[in-house]
Amino acid sequence: MPVARRDHSSLQFPCGYLHCTRHFNTQGGRKKHWNASHPIFRSAPTTTSISQTTTVEDQPEILDDGFLAGDNNFPAGISDPGQAHDEPDIPDDMNTEFWGPGDRLYRNYHPKLNAHPCDVTGQFLTDGAPPTPPPSKSPDDWTPYRNRVEFETAEFLYTRNQMSAGDINTLLDLWAAIFLKHNDRPPFVDCRDLYRTIDATPVGNVKWQSLKVQYTGEKPETNVLPWMDQPHDVWYQDPHVVIWNMLGNPDYTTEMDYWPYHEYATDGNEHQWQDFMSGDWAWNQAEIISEDPDTLGLTFVPVILGSNKTTVSVATGANDYYPLYVSIGNVHNSVKHAHCDAVAIIGFPAMPKCMFHATIIKLFHSSVATPEVVRFGDGHYWRVIYGLGPYIADYEEQVLLACIVCNWCPRCMSHPDSLDTKSLPLSKRTTEALIEEATYGTLWVEYGIVGDLVPFTNDFPRGDIHELIALDILHQLIKGTFKDHLVKWVGQYLQHVHGMKEVERIQADIDRRCHVPTDMVCMFRAFLEFCYLVRCNIITESTLGQIQEALDRFHHYRKIFESMGIVLTLSLPQQHSCSHYILLIRLFGAPNGLCSSITEMKHIKAVKEPWRHSSRYKALGKMLVTNQCLDKLAAARIDFKNRRMLNGTCLSATLKALIDNGPMLVQAHVQLAKTYRKLSQHKHACTVPDLSMELSIPNLYNVLRRFLFEQLYPDNQCSPSEVPLVRCPRFDGKIRFFNSASSTFYAPSDRSGIGGMRREHICACPIWRNEVPRYDCVFVNTDASIEGMGGMDIARVMCFFSFTFNTVLYPCIVVCWFDKASDGPDQDTRMWIVTPLFDTDRSPSVGIIHIDSIYRAAHLIPIYGAQIISRDLKHYNSYDAFQAFYVDRFADHHGFEIMS
Repeated sequence: MPVARRDHSSLQFPCGYLHCTRHFNTQGGRKKHWNASHPIFRSAPTTTSISQTTTVEDQPEILDDGFLAGDNNFPAGISDPGQAHDEPDIPDDMNTEFWGPGDRLYRNYHPKLNAHPCDVTGQFLTDGAPPTPPPSKSPDDWTPYRNRVEFETAEFLYTRNQMSAGDINTLLDLWAAIFLKHNDRPPFVDCRDLYRTIDATPVGNVKWQSLKVQYTGEKPETNVLPWMDQPHDVWYQDPHVVIWNMLGNPDYTTEMDYWPYHEYATDGNEHQWQDFMSGDWAWNQAEIISEDPDTLGLTFVPVILGSNKTTVSVATGANDYYPLYVSIGNVHNSVKHAHCDAVAIIGFPAMPKCMFHATIIKLFHSSVATPEVVRFGDGHYWRVIYGLGPYIADYEEQVLLACIVCNWCPRCMSHPDSLDTKSLPLSKRTTEALIEEATYGTLWVEYGIVGDLVPFTNDFPRGDIHELIALDILHQLIKGTFKDHLVKWVGQYLQHVHGMKEVERIQADIDRRCHVPTDMVCMFRAFLEFCYLVRCNIITESTLGQIQEALDRFHHYRKIFESMGIVLTLSLPQQHSCSHYILLIRLFGAPNGLCSSITEMKHIKAVKEPWRHSSRYKALGKMLVTNQCLDKLAAARIDFKNRRMLNGTCLSATLKALIDNGPMLVQAHVQLAKTYRKLSQHKHACTVPDLSMELSIPNLYNVLRRFLFEQLYPDNQCSPSEVPLVRCPRFDGKIRFFNSASSTFYAPSDRSGIGGMRREHICACPIWRNEVPRYDCVFVNTDASIEGMGGMDIARVMCFFSFTFNTVLYPCIVVCWFDKASDGPDQDTRMWIVTPLFDTDRSPSVGIIHIDSIYRAAHLIPIYGAQIISRDLKHYNSYDAFQAFYVDRFADHHGFEIMS
């Protein structure tokens, strides 16, 4: 008997939010999109407050508009609009703008380089003048594609699915077989037709060019190295045109800063840094540029460069590439982290490193030296002046860029034997003076300067490579200091103390007990705190104080490795770079906008994936073509979107066109919530007594009655446990049982969308992934008047359920409570310690709370003690096996913030 199959559903649900064009097949999908992209904060129906939206999965519910009073975890610039503030003293010549609801912040904009729009000839417009309308294009002009289906098919096959040529041909043949009986045809004839169409896309066409470079320096009389006589091909895109495309991208209109500024809190005038243009470097550059009166009203565009070696294959030989990237400092950090086209590849400088500087000069020639008129994404023309900005690179690249000897610092004159000793900053002026006075050998040995190399920045206005070396969280902190140093040193310590054979047993058991001294624990705590603090999305003056304090503790406690003879020196460039972070934050804003992790992620799309899709023989040519096609498709999407041609989905647009041309029948598709199960089918609870029996909680019914009393009488001052049970309402109806809930919260310092929102799932299910039980722990808001962990408790979720009482839906949670071991965190780890809470009869303390009381998921680390943990103990029953736990504040950045 044939298996029944679902028909394809043509029903499309629009998002419904203003300016959002997304469509969805189910209401559940639309709800998840709302939580992720249009979060609305609401008040909890109980006296407990929350600062994010938490919803039970598959239970769509329209949220009430409005922020929760007393919540302090708002996005940047958000505050209580009802609170009054004293106005700060502001200089008379400063352009000042208050920022965000409630005027909690204000910005002092640069008074001269103040970004005034102009016309195409460069003449400044009057205030409020509308932008010049773009060239008129038909809303049906999909050139070179015939329609939307063709464009989205090309984008799907080439960009998203990255389908091979043979598979594309097979798919199109299958498509043609379906369409033959309808006298129709697939969107493309074959893969060649697809590639030719993409290549004909008129926008985003920044051609790849090549230039030949050859070594012209001194050569030895004998044994001349082959590369000295050979010409080298450098493939590149004109960086000038690439930057124009970034400035003209309409998607960045509200995600850009047009002029330098300093940002302060209105209450207390505390300085804070976030995006690049909030830093002192951009302001200082504007001061220098504006000394020329002809520059008044110009827009400053810092050009940020980055390079890093990437290996596409280890097994098949030396396949290393050195891509060069460009970005602009005007674009917000969140856009760069969202992997948009705000970071673009502009070259593959495959040549000996000693020729690197001359090649970069040829690529940029005079493109950043003179002002010009550029059309931006908002439609206005602006008179732009460029400036060479920070360079993103790991330490090996920094040595090459700064023309210094390895193990020296590219930013200061500290000697490699004592890098952390305070010394003068290294600068272009200092280097030139030393080169003029000292010999080549003296420069190399005493100052760490390679005297016969000149940094490429010297050929650009206001360029000083020693000032422009950016900080790098990935290679300096995470990979360099943490992985390559600290973790390695702990292994050496264990070998030093216990011997090689015992180390193997200890390392196999390292996650089950602590084998290191307290000073090492304190060192790791200090360094992790430093890492999380510098990775904040917004950094204030008080944050800088915390960073310095954490760095001082790290320097103090790391001495244990030197005193025990584990390492001979602590003078290491990666660790020394930490001492420059406070200065660089003041100069360039929050470090997460200049981290090499951004270019590392770009490696995947620009280098590694194109290489995998090539024949691997002389692959660079094919990789360049792939990148050009990807750029064209991305530019076409921006163009079509800007002309409002991509509203909704391809299917919804087709349905609308058919409906507009005549009546038709649209099939509706209805699907029940997947997480709701009936008792008769899967033996899951459907009444409160059933749930009480399943969870082995005899008094659950009484707990529910007290919960209902608390919900119905939120103003009652009595504790629910003190209310006589006879006064509590009874509920004997049905309940719905759920396996999980999703929590959406603002976490811009973690991996999140452009809006800074992050969503995670909290599970409470007896069989997770058909294998083992999983009952997560959560933070529960218990006192909104106290910030951080002091106003929260930890609970373990045993069950998600919902029920309706007097026509009101109550999404609830059954929890087992934990108790804080003290009024503050542990002194060594700075992590709070919690223990399971028990009632007087030694049974676990159980409660029922509203879903809105949850803040987010919590990660608990067992306190192992001195005993060796049995290998029979599994991770899923660790919450039942231990008597005390650390609340992990280093699980992610958001957790670090709320527990600091």
